[in-house]
Amino acid sequence: MTAVEWTQAQRESSAPPRAERVSARSEPVRTCIGCRRRELAADLMRVVAQRSVDSEQTVVVVPDPRRRLPGRGAWMHPSSACLSQAVRRRAIGGALRVSGHLDISALEHYVENRHEHS
Repeated sequence: MTAVEWTQAQRESSAPPRAERVSARSEPVRTCIGCRRRELAADLMRVVAQRSVDSEQTVVVVPDPRRRLPGRGAWMHPSSACLSQAVRRRAIGGALRVSGHLDISALEHYVENRHEHS
């Protein structure tokens, strides 16, 4: 086998073409703050923290279905089980890097209504 044939054989047997590798990596993967499982970002819901208008001590955690709200976001499955795990582990405040009282009523309402429509 000549050097040229050897080089061609190595190229053919190595990793898949670049187009295939890029498409496999191009989908973002995030970790759910409730169950800690890694999933595609398309399967998870983004949540963000916003300061309350009524009180500066209260932080309102709201869903971001369009994924456009400003600020640090956290990701979780849109299920009540993952929401309750995140609350029990106190993971929402840690993931969003906020302190103080967290108001998750908007998040609970969104999760409940999402189950009704699906």
